[in-house]
Amino acid sequence: MKSRHFDRRTRQLAQRRWSDTEREIVWRGLTGRMAIAIEPLLGTIFMSFLTWGIVYRSQHVAVERDLIKIAWIFGIGAVAFAGYFVAVLVAPLCAYLQTFKPIYVVDGYVRYRERDDRSADDASGYIATLFEDRTVACEWEFFGRGPLEDATIPAMIEFSAYAGIHKIDGRSTGLLPETLPTLAIGIAPRKGPYAP
Repeated sequence: MKSRHFDRRTRQLAQRRWSDTEREIVWRGLTGRMAIAIEPLLGTIFMSFLTWGIVYRSQHVAVERDLIKIAWIFGIGAVAFAGYFVAVLVAPLCAYLQTFKPIYVVDGYVRYRERDDRSADDASGYIATLFEDRTVACEWEFFGRGPLEDATIPAMIEFSAYAGIHKIDGRSTGLLPETLPTLAIGIAPRKGPYAP
C-alpha cells in the first residue's frame, strides 16, 4: 500500500508502540532483502577493486599507461552495482525505521473506494481510515487481487501512516504475516497470499 493522504489531526489520536513481534516480522523482511543485496554489494566491491587496480597499474607501470583509458568502464559498473544495492535496501529499511513511529488507534470508519484516474496501473482502489466525522485520517492506494467496491463500515482501526491498516475490530488485515519463512524470501509479491 502506498500512502496518499495523511491528516495532521491523526497525530492526536490514541497511539501504541509496535510490539516486539510486529517489529521482528519487519526486521526479518529486511534481513531477507539484505540476503538478496549481497549480490550487488559483491559486484560493487569487485568492480571498485578492478577500477582501482587498473588506475594503480597504469600509474606504476610505464608501459601500461594507456590502460587508464578503460578504468571508467569498471567505474561505471561499480556505480551501477552500488545503485542496485541501494535500490534493493531502501524500501525495507524505510519500513523498518517506520516501526519506531506509532500505530494509531481510532474508533471511526474504514472506507473502500474504486480506482480513479490517478491510480497506478495495477492498483485495485483505495482504502482509508476515517475519523468519527467521516473525514479522512489517512488513505492508501491498495494492491489486491480484484477491484474494490465503494463501501464505508464503522470499525475500531489500528493503522500506521506508512504501512496501512493493521487491524480492523481487533482482527489482523494480513498486512503483517503471522509467520515468515527463513530470511523472509518469497513473500514480497504485491498480490500475494496476504492480499484480499
